[in-house]
Amino acid sequence: MKRPARTPLPPGFGTIWVTVALDLIGFGIVFPILPIYAHRFGADAVSATGMVAAFSAAQLVFAPVWGRLSDRVGRKPVLIVSLVGTAVGSLVTGLAGSVAILYLGRVLDGISGGSVSVAQAAVADIAPADQRARLLGLVGAAFGVGFVAGPALGALSALGGPRVPFLVAAVIAAANALVASRRLPETRPAAEAPHVKRPIFDRQAWQAERVLPFVVLAFLSLSAFSAFEATFPFFGEVRLHFGEVSTAATFAAIGLPLLVVQARLIGPAVDRLGERTVLVAGLACNAVGLFLLAGVHSVLALVAPMALLVVGQGLASPTLSSIVAGRAGAHRRGAVLGVQQAAGGFARVVGPIAGGLLFKHLGVPAPYLTGGTVMVAAALLAAVISADARTPFGRSGTVVTDQ
Repeated sequence: MKRPARTPLPPGFGTIWVTVALDLIGFGIVFPILPIYAHRFGADAVSATGMVAAFSAAQLVFAPVWGRLSDRVGRKPVLIVSLVGTAVGSLVTGLAGSVAILYLGRVLDGISGGSVSVAQAAVADIAPADQRARLLGLVGAAFGVGFVAGPALGALSALGGPRVPFLVAAVIAAANALVASRRLPETRPAAEAPHVKRPIFDRQAWQAERVLPFVVLAFLSLSAFSAFEATFPFFGEVRLHFGEVSTAATFAAIGLPLLVVQARLIGPAVDRLGERTVLVAGLACNAVGLFLLAGVHSVLALVAPMALLVVGQGLASPTLSSIVAGRAGAHRRGAVLGVQQAAGGFARVVGPIAGGLLFKHLGVPAPYLTGGTVMVAAALLAAVISADARTPFGRSGTVVTDQ
């Protein structure tokens, strides 16, 4: 029997994907080595982690703005400006001579960090409804590429000196902006009617289509998952006697299968089961994985919870973005995905802090038992808000159009 022909990728998708992957490779170069680099300027642990928080806080504020601006002026110019901002931020970081300049570099990078949500909006613009989850899953796979290739490239470039990785990241972002200016297609739908005047902070736009509960869902699920990511090195050290190499190898072992799940599994799963079922199933897998992780005391026992977390996160994350993009409407898509990205940024601040406090004060299993409980609540919320949505979505999601 012949396999059914796979739906070809829409024109322009490959360029968008490469743009996202290169952007995330640059981020992957910078992020792991930033705390060590900051120590050279006298930054203590609090100051070094504060730079990460400053990046997230700037992204939290500006991601919705960039998204809404992309609805007004187009995806392409906003993506190019974002990439240029990333290049400038990385360059400032690489040339810094003090902690204050390091903070400036990270804030500049955070302010310009709306490229992911705008790229997701561009993909949703060109994706047929029944292919949206699959294509956003492929964009999610670009994250895996970035976070596998970025740290490796950062480690190699660091052989040339401590500033070199940041300069390499700046060059990659600048070259990415230059290529995008020539090759990236404009995907934004036709401009809104002249009488339609929506503000940059278009609060009612995403509330009107009942998107807010899904943004809350994104915050809850990512808070629980980021608490796991932040505390796992300590968990591995206490329970499994892992060192730095073992911990890094474990995250690499997670990243590669996650890339495969988002690239190959998400499309067939949504085709067969529908977006709502896949989202709920992904969150449920995450919940079970976290509960099992709390009882792990051996490397062998680690396999099952890690496999569940890979499958769960690989299914839930792109499916949730697909649902949000579909419900937003064509002329609001950038703004709504920007809000979702901001919620994710906030979750990556709250989750690690909460996980660290739970680990320290309540014991090793606490972040995972709490995270599993939050994931169960998220799965129940997903089932309730999906069933209660104004227009139910099924296998291809709901597409809400602007009037």
